[in-house]
Amino acid sequence: MQDIALYIHVPFCRQKCYYCDFVSFPYGQEPVQRYLKGLERELELYSRRLAAKRVKTLYFGGGTPSCLSARELAALLALISRYVPAEQIEEGTMECNPGTISREKLRIIKEAGINRISLGVQALQDEHLARLGRIHRTEDVYRSYDLLRREGFHNIGFDLIFALPGQTLAQWEETLKGVLALAPEHISTYNLIFEEGTPFHRWREEGKLVPPPEELDAAMYQLALEMLPAAGYRQYEIANFARRGRECRHNLTYWRNEPYLGLGPGAHSYDGKRSRWANEASLEKYLAALNEGRVPVATREVLSLELERAETVILGLRLCQGLERSRFQKRFQQDLFQVYAGSLEKLARQGLLEVVPRGIRLTKKGLFFANQVFLEFLPA
Repeated sequence: MQDIALYIHVPFCRQKCYYCDFVSFPYGQEPVQRYLKGLERELELYSRRLAAKRVKTLYFGGGTPSCLSARELAALLALISRYVPAEQIEEGTMECNPGTISREKLRIIKEAGINRISLGVQALQDEHLARLGRIHRTEDVYRSYDLLRREGFHNIGFDLIFALPGQTLAQWEETLKGVLALAPEHISTYNLIFEEGTPFHRWREEGKLVPPPEELDAAMYQLALEMLPAAGYRQYEIANFARRGRECRHNLTYWRNEPYLGLGPGAHSYDGKRSRWANEASLEKYLAALNEGRVPVATREVLSLELERAETVILGLRLCQGLERSRFQKRFQQDLFQVYAGSLEKLARQGLLEVVPRGIRLTKKGLFFANQVFLEFLPA
């Protein structure tokens, strides 16, 4: 049986953050019930495919899955369990927002076999949380983390954002120190991106928000690169650090360019070869397709060999161990060093890429110029 990663998009939030461009809608009992009925139909349509696969990792993202009520979470998890045997799942993750979890919800989640929590912390200063449009405050982070530990969760990840408008290097250091004092198993650090269509993007265009200079952005990333490994967190991907053995297995599927199935509005899927598709982002269109008995796919794409190779390299280079030459050879029956000889020589000469007998990986300098490196591999 082929292993596959299963992603469930739960597209509801109590309030949408100002920087977020993910598919999400205001929470309400009626739309949640309609979503659950639609998800059940989608699972039925994919039931044969799921039965022929081994779901090794399960990930509930959003939106904010934990904004659902305890009863709604129980219904969601019971629904998934009817189609995905719990004994197959090695890692089950649920994204949670501080302040939206309770003892009852956590017990339901844990009983369903979810063994990893991704907590959307983002910052440890109330002023920045408010500017981001987050509904929680710093004290909610501490309360939620304490509750998670008391309820027996031993694999907790914190998501953090840096390079916020008005954020100083000292405040970012304060956030990192505060997080390290709590000692979660996993820490993700992302610099803020002004995604088109978000309030942050519009405010930047209007001059109401000024992003920090690139030098400060780089200094903040450098600080994370120094502080987190020194505290025992191994960097295994450009933005991700973990205690040994606590790397996010689900996300490793993406970076290894392996197959995954996404269910729910706006979810993306990939067959691990040339075909990928995305669901309708509109809840109404998603449900309408399912009511007609068809999969709610909005777009499909068949990748060229050149693009499949390029994406395999780009995603592999996100990992600190890089891309193995043997993995590329097995997948494409071609030698990585021959296919990209010119690009590898150029990037190595610039000090952005390291070419070693077993494969290629970004250098320390390359981590700061990763997007520039990635462009080198894309087809013209």
